[in-house]
Amino acid sequence: MRYKTVYPGIGFQIERDKLNSKPYLLDKTDRRILNALQRDGRVQNLELAKRIGLSPSTCLRRVRLLEEAGVIRGYAALLNSAKVGIGVSVFTRVWLTGQDKETVNQFIELVKEMPQVLECHLMAGDCDFLLRVAVEDLTAYREFQMQHLTNLNIVQSVKTEIPMEEIKCTSKIEL
Repeated sequence: MRYKTVYPGIGFQIERDKLNSKPYLLDKTDRRILNALQRDGRVQNLELAKRIGLSPSTCLRRVRLLEEAGVIRGYAALLNSAKVGIGVSVFTRVWLTGQDKETVNQFIELVKEMPQVLECHLMAGDCDFLLRVAVEDLTAYREFQMQHLTNLNIVQSVKTEIPMEEIKCTSKIEL
């Protein structure tokens, strides 16, 4: 379902697709706002407006438009996993017993309920899914794998990759 909305005071129309299948057209000011918010998601609107060179009301309106359009999905605190007792992050490749819609959807629903799974990606290629799993230690991962992955009758095989060192980890998309 597509629709156009005109926002007063902005001077342009935004066409949005409710399924988020089309990219949102960002102008230079949107990019500056998004880069600033990615650096500091807690910045007050007054300070953000000052950094961007907008009035506070215009800045707030633009941020809200970016939120409504789904460009900004949310705000979060980035934690140091080791400081909160999560010392191991592994990558787990999962092969299912079948690639039919029912099996895939069943796995997706099960994974959504697993708090240890930070990321889940449906893959094209060798495996069916790639997971990023965060746990206290390797013993906890082994327990997670046995209880939550290999215990599922729809999982055919699991292979785990253990990173030796984190070189780069960011959530920032440079715009």
